[in-house]
Amino acid sequence: MIGVRIVCRERGASLRLEVSDAGGGHPVVRRPGGLETGGRGLLLVEALAYRWGVDERSAGIGKTVWAEVVAPGATPASVAAELVGAEAEIAAATVRPGQSVRVWGAWCTVRSVRSERYASGRLAVVIGLDGGPGLRMDAAEPLLVRDGVRPTAAGDRGPVVAS
Repeated sequence: MIGVRIVCRERGASLRLEVSDAGGGHPVVRRPGGLETGGRGLLLVEALAYRWGVDERSAGIGKTVWAEVVAPGATPASVAAELVGAEAEIAAATVRPGQSVRVWGAWCTVRSVRSERYASGRLAVVIGLDGGPGLRMDAAEPLLVRDGVRPTAAGDRGPVVAS
């Protein structure tokens, strides 16, 4: 199964594109010859993206190749600063430790993520949270997630994205 996610951020200043699959391995940029008909995907991503990378999916199945594209006139530094605290709805299987998820009416920090199977064979994700019980849910179930926290009135800064 392949998953695709596209997120428009900062009023159109940036796009984050993600393609996830259950396959193993780590894709690499190829430099195909002029007569080869394939092998240019990551070469195009490398040429067009502000930054890109490959993350192992925290539930232990596959990988996610992601790329961030910045709109003309936007600066990468301003886009990165705005991403702290950005919220998105994503599938439970793509949640990573260090992110914050909205559950039980509050933001909780993800401490661990693992996968297991229901008796029916469907994939479940078990998410360990700070200050509460673990969360067991279908891998495709959506969760509201954020990678960082803007300062609150009390000056508390929650988790912040490492770039």
